[in-house]
Amino acid sequence: MTTAPLYLDHAATTPLLAAARAAMLAGFDRWANPSSPHAPGRAARAALEDARARVKAALGWTGEVIFTSGASEALALAITRCIKPLTTVSAVEHDAVRRWAGDARIWQVSEGTGLVGSPWPGPEGLVAVQHANNETGVIQPMERIAAQVREAGGLLLADCAQTAGKIALPEADFIAISAHKFGGPVGVGALLVRDWTLLRPTGGQERGYRPGTENLPGVLAMAAALEAGSDWMDTAVSLRAKLESGILAAGGAVVAVSAPRIPTIGAYRMPGRSAQAQLIRLDGMGIAVSAGSACSSGSLKPSHVLEAMWQEGASEVIRVSIGRETQEADIERFLAAWRDVAGA
Repeated sequence: MTTAPLYLDHAATTPLLAAARAAMLAGFDRWANPSSPHAPGRAARAALEDARARVKAALGWTGEVIFTSGASEALALAITRCIKPLTTVSAVEHDAVRRWAGDARIWQVSEGTGLVGSPWPGPEGLVAVQHANNETGVIQPMERIAAQVREAGGLLLADCAQTAGKIALPEADFIAISAHKFGGPVGVGALLVRDWTLLRPTGGQERGYRPGTENLPGVLAMAAALEAGSDWMDTAVSLRAKLESGILAAGGAVVAVSAPRIPTIGAYRMPGRSAQAQLIRLDGMGIAVSAGSACSSGSLKPSHVLEAMWQEGASEVIRVSIGRETQEADIERFLAAWRDVAGA
């Protein structure tokens, strides 16, 4: 008998919501270019601006919104076009930020928790800190960080790819989001900007801040996905509690167990079993999880996030991430598989 697949890798991407799919299909019927001055173009522009207002309302954002192809482009746009240079990044940032870090100062994190330290590392400039880490789920103390950055005269860029549409956004000058992390389609996201004056324009569309014809179907789908809400997060809290209780009972370890973490992401160590061996066994059982970020899961290099935390047994850690569709029976099935692999 074929085993039904069990998907627990929602931090990598999560299924397209029915409402988002319907909005995207409707968007394909609005094929005109939103920048065209004729009637079909004006209709497409009106739909685009309505979606922009809906995105802002759903996120509780009062600043500006630049539509992009995803969080990676949004981060690159903020870093390369900000009026201040990138001077500080946390040690646990996503590779989409790390590739632009250059000689920026690294803000180290505390051992075991992955939280950035209290002392301000300076200097003044653009500071990039991920709201919730994509490998461990650790939520950074953004209120304190924002106050430190503001006091130093800097600007704060928050990577909210894993938190937008799930928990409240932090205070920041720039926020990057990606639709496919909260039930929208791949290939669309946004950079939220507190004020236009913080960016140097490049010319083209999006008020001259991002050239290229806007992806109207994707934007409409993203707005619909955000409007679906986050009530399911309460269920995610109880599901992860059950998951972690079972892992601890089976002799596993929870990474950053004492740190505040988004309930959709957990990192777990199985002593004596490499992450790759675990993934192979679990995949054979029809269970999809990952070892760290999907963007680097094919690499044999150790996780820079776990290394920054001095995490013992980093090579034995896998990531399990919960989505809107996850049920209690899914957690029970995973725990049975975990115990089987651990005892092999």
